[in-house]
Amino acid sequence: MNTQNKQKHGGGGGRGKICVKVAMGVMGLCLGGYIVGPPLYWHISEPISSLRRSSCPPCLCDCSSHPLLSLPQDCTKHDPEVSVDLDKSFMDLTSEEMKLMEAEALENQRRADMAFLEAKKMASQYQKEADKCNFGMETCEEAREKAEASLEAQRELSAMWELKARQKGWKDGPVKSRLRL
Repeated sequence: MNTQNKQKHGGGGGRGKICVKVAMGVMGLCLGGYIVGPPLYWHISEPISSLRRSSCPPCLCDCSSHPLLSLPQDCTKHDPEVSVDLDKSFMDLTSEEMKLMEAEALENQRRADMAFLEAKKMASQYQKEADKCNFGMETCEEAREKAEASLEAQRELSAMWELKARQKGWKDGPVKSRLRL
């Protein structure tokens, strides 16, 4: 009968399959806890820690005469002098911070103005150099055009003299080859 049971369950090892499934389940839970745990911890611990911290200053009263679980009436009230002093110090700190921010803004504005003036100077220098360059290019272009016109006039004059020389009987010789070079 044992051989029939083994054949039904795939050759035995049913406990091994269960152990593997349990191990995989435990690993899945651990992995889920590893991923979800830290954000959940911080999400829960922030409200708890804020409850521990109190925004009120500590009470400076004698609580020894009162029962253990009751708070004296004086401890629950704010001291007006302390409140005024705290307001003054807060106002002073805020005022000082505003002055520091204003001084920093003025310094940044001064630096920006200096950088702007420097940039304007550099742009002016570059514009002067560009104007000089353009003027020089125009002068060179005019000189080139004059030289071309003069060369053309010289060629026409040479052609006219050559024509007159031919009419008087002159023939091409070694001089012409030297002139064309």
